[in-house]
Amino acid sequence: MDFGAVLQTNPPASRTVHLAKLAEQYGFSHVWTFDSHILWQEPYVIYSQILAETRRIKVGPFVTNPATRDWTVTASVFATLNEMYGNRTVVGIGRGDSAVRVTNGKPTTLTELREAIHVIRELGNSREVEYNGSTLRLPWSEGSELEVWVAAYGPLALKLAGEVGDGFILQLADVDIAKWMIRTVREAAEKAGRDPDAITFCVAAPFYVGDDWQHMREQCRWFGGMVGNHVADIVAKYGTSGAVPQALTDYIAGRTGYDYNTHGKADNDHVDFVPDEIVDRFCLLGDTSDHIAKLEELRSIGVQQFAGYLQHDNKEETLRVYGETVIPALRDTVAAKA
Repeated sequence: MDFGAVLQTNPPASRTVHLAKLAEQYGFSHVWTFDSHILWQEPYVIYSQILAETRRIKVGPFVTNPATRDWTVTASVFATLNEMYGNRTVVGIGRGDSAVRVTNGKPTTLTELREAIHVIRELGNSREVEYNGSTLRLPWSEGSELEVWVAAYGPLALKLAGEVGDGFILQLADVDIAKWMIRTVREAAEKAGRDPDAITFCVAAPFYVGDDWQHMREQCRWFGGMVGNHVADIVAKYGTSGAVPQALTDYIAGRTGYDYNTHGKADNDHVDFVPDEIVDRFCLLGDTSDHIAKLEELRSIGVQQFAGYLQHDNKEETLRVYGETVIPALRDTVAAKA
């Protein structure tokens, strides 16, 4: 199993770079960032500095969207980073949440998402693509490699992830829900004639190592509110039964709104509707044995990367404990002497 660290690009940018370097030192394979240009600093600029000060780690947005950036610009950025630092970038993409809603926009359609994935991937892999009636290519790009991973919850978005995604991002760590969604994506891939084993399955959630359960829950309750934004869209379209597991839709019954000014922050004041049970199910909390046990469950259902959100008051210590204890426990051991 691979491990990613998900960061917010809060100032100073040097702090984000510092955490990314720590993540690499402790054995994480990926550093992801939120991509919401009003709420936080511009991540694509910071990626360049992270890559300059690391040697192995891959970087990318968690997640971008087709609305706030021209698709060709997105492809050009990552092809440029790949030329500068080797092929060490990946794009996570979805329909859009905070980046579009803060500017009074709305998530894109799945048709737009599908088209954006195609354009970004083709240009980002040094290939030509049809765009706005023209055949385009980045003439200076050669040998760039760029995967596009799709974030999804709803049935049609899951279908799209299976049909076109290089990876699937599920932003919650409930084992039963993850099992259902991974199966749905795999079935969509098979129906589209794709090899489902070619898709990387990534589960993302806050992770906090400690023994004060109430403190950990309060530090991570924001996540249930963030997931609730997407679930609310699904409920508005499909109702509360049938489209996705009821365990995912029931908990938002008391949701009254959301404050994007505290999006992804422990002090979010619009998440009182999220019960402790949901925090425990959606996140990874507890001592190292609790984390290892849940990660082993996730691995057993096909999860290949766990991406942990570091939006809490224990960032460095969580990275250290994962690097020294948790990650080694989830990696295959190699004997020096047979």
